[in-house]
Amino acid sequence: MGKNIKLEKGALLSGAAGGAVGTTSAVAGVMAGGAAGTAGAAALTSGLATVGSLVGGGMLAGIGVVAVAPLAGIAAGYGCFKLYKMLASK
Repeated sequence: MGKNIKLEKGALLSGAAGGAVGTTSAVAGVMAGGAAGTAGAAALTSGLATVGSLVGGGMLAGIGVVAVAPLAGIAAGYGCFKLYKMLASK
């Protein structure tokens, strides 16, 4: 029972770390995509539109990309944890 709790904590921590990285990269992408000289909501809309244009869309597509980034980070973190556990058990 104690081993399963440790594995669950490791998976949770790995997922949280991946989510934090995904969130940080998404926010950085929006901020970098903002037009120079804009402030507040204009910078956010400009940044989201820029991020959305990477997938062939506009601001709405940018919101989707930014929303998916943390989920992808969580999946990557969990996948790395499971791979490590699989390799460590051999």
